[in-house]
Amino acid sequence: MGSPDVAYAPSIDGAPPAQSPPPSDYTDTTYLRFLASNAEAGSIIGKGGSTISDFQSRSNARIQLSRSYEYFPGTSDRIIMVSGTFGEVLYAIELILTKLANEFYAEDGDEAEPRSKVRLIVPNSSCGGIIGKGGSMIKSFIEDSQANIKISPQDNSLNDRLVTVVGTLQQQVQATNLILSRLSEDLYYIQSMGPAFTYAAPYGVPNYGPNGGGKKLQNNKEEISNSVTLGVADEHIGIVVGRSGRNITEISQISGARIKISERGDFIHGTSNRKVTITGSQRAINVAEAMIMHKVASASAASPPPPPPPES
Repeated sequence: MGSPDVAYAPSIDGAPPAQSPPPSDYTDTTYLRFLASNAEAGSIIGKGGSTISDFQSRSNARIQLSRSYEYFPGTSDRIIMVSGTFGEVLYAIELILTKLANEFYAEDGDEAEPRSKVRLIVPNSSCGGIIGKGGSMIKSFIEDSQANIKISPQDNSLNDRLVTVVGTLQQQVQATNLILSRLSEDLYYIQSMGPAFTYAAPYGVPNYGPNGGGKKLQNNKEEISNSVTLGVADEHIGIVVGRSGRNITEISQISGARIKISERGDFIHGTSNRKVTITGSQRAINVAEAMIMHKVASASAASPPPPPPPES
């Protein structure tokens, strides 16, 4: 598979790219994983899941996020996986990087074009193709994109390494294009697409299928159904349900997910948290979970502080 001629014009001022993604001849499914802080992940999700839904709709790629307490080992960053055709993935990545550049780096210092970094997660076995013989491939990527690209040392306890790309938005997009193009030529890399978040597995990790979870079927309409269970403090269940079930009905209608809450007294073992089970496509689960967490966070912020201790 050769490198496609993808020429986007991302904009730092928040405007959409100058042209929509060109039709891609690269119809095989590929993927790309990278890291994002909790704040960046929140920006990507958007209020009520609006941003991630918009990005998925515009790019036709699937965007999955590990949950707020599931981090890549040795970091406090969440894992994001984007999957689809080459053009879909690259366009979604551009939308995400543009959003982050506008929100977190647009006023960073006096630079007209601020530089930031994105850390890609690449299987150990695929890093050699990025490095090339004698480092020739990564040198050409650096020259072509003008970005700074570094690969972390191999950690025998992990199957992946981090590829850090530092540069302006345009440089990051170009470097990502080159790296993803190279990875997409690697048959092992494509075959290795499995569960997006294999490192952190606390209670209620999504049950991803062998195809990586939520992969579109051939008719492009049906999606594989997954299920996740959240723990929500008993005192916050009321705000999730809403008066006469209004809130939970709204969340279900907007996200397309089915939501079930455990009976009173049926808690996650060892806690006073009720079980909130979300079932549906991965996209629906992402949106529903974001909306539920937003309501819980709002309720927590509105709770009055505890009274001060009595004076002695």
